[in-house]
Amino acid sequence: MEWKSKPWDALTRDEWHAMVRLRVDVFVVEQDCPYPDLDGKDLRAWHVWGEEEPVAKGAAAVACARILAPGVSYAEPSIGRVATRRDQRGKGIGKDLMQRSIEVAEQTWPGQDIRISAQCYLEGWYEELGFVTVGSPYLEDDIPHIQMVKSSVA
Repeated sequence: MEWKSKPWDALTRDEWHAMVRLRVDVFVVEQDCPYPDLDGKDLRAWHVWGEEEPVAKGAAAVACARILAPGVSYAEPSIGRVATRRDQRGKGIGKDLMQRSIEVAEQTWPGQDIRISAQCYLEGWYEELGFVTVGSPYLEDDIPHIQMVKSSVA
């Protein structure tokens, strides 16, 4: 698998298609959650994703996430739209994806905390990556979520 990260303006249409296909497969189809995925924030984001080698035209990415600048969704940089293809789960790919996303956020906005809106069932998983729960659970698109922050102070 090959890992990539690019800002919106550097993405090819095939790369973008692979990420959107994965997001629709996971969030809309698998989780049965119709929601407005194309919210305009991708145009102001860094994108991190993994591709199989060789890349099949039209195939879904193996995993993907987007990193938003401070002020787009939260005061801090944030990581969201985190997804791993169903047939690739349980192999550590999601953890690799998050570690790479954290690195991009830290390099792009050094010295700043990172915020996520995590699905509640993944709270412990994100804690293993250094995120700490802040606030109370809430519903986002009818799925329980919790705010979590990774401090920039090691």
